[in-house]
Amino acid sequence: MKLLIRLVVNAVALYAAAQLVNGIQLTDQIGGILIVALIFGIINAILGPILKILSLPFILVTLGLFTLVINGLLLWLTASLTSYLSVEGFWAAFWGALVISVVSWFLNAVLKDDDKKKRRD
Repeated sequence: MKLLIRLVVNAVALYAAAQLVNGIQLTDQIGGILIVALIFGIINAILGPILKILSLPFILVTLGLFTLVINGLLLWLTASLTSYLSVEGFWAAFWGALVISVVSWFLNAVLKDDDKKKRRD
C-alpha cells in the first residue's frame, strides 16, 4: 500500500511541476502520468543515493542546495527515457525538481499525520 501511495504522490508532484514550470510538458493521460511517476521513482531510488554519496562534498559546501541540481538531472534523465514527459533544458529541470520536492514533502507530511492519527485510534 505504501508503494502505491508513493506512486500517487510522485504523480501529483510531477503534474504540479508540469503545470507550474514553463518548459516541462506532461501527458494528460493518467496512465502516462503514472508511468512517468514509476520511472522517476525507480531512477530516484537507484541513482539518487549513488549520486548524492559521490557528490557529498558539493552538497556539504552548498548546504544541501546541490541536491536540487541532482534531482533536476534525474528529472531530465526521466524525460529522456519516456515520451510522456518533456523537459526543455537544465533550468526547467531544476525548477521542476524544486516544485516536485516541495509538493512531495507536503503530501508526505499530510499523509504521515493521517497515519499517526489512525494508529492512535
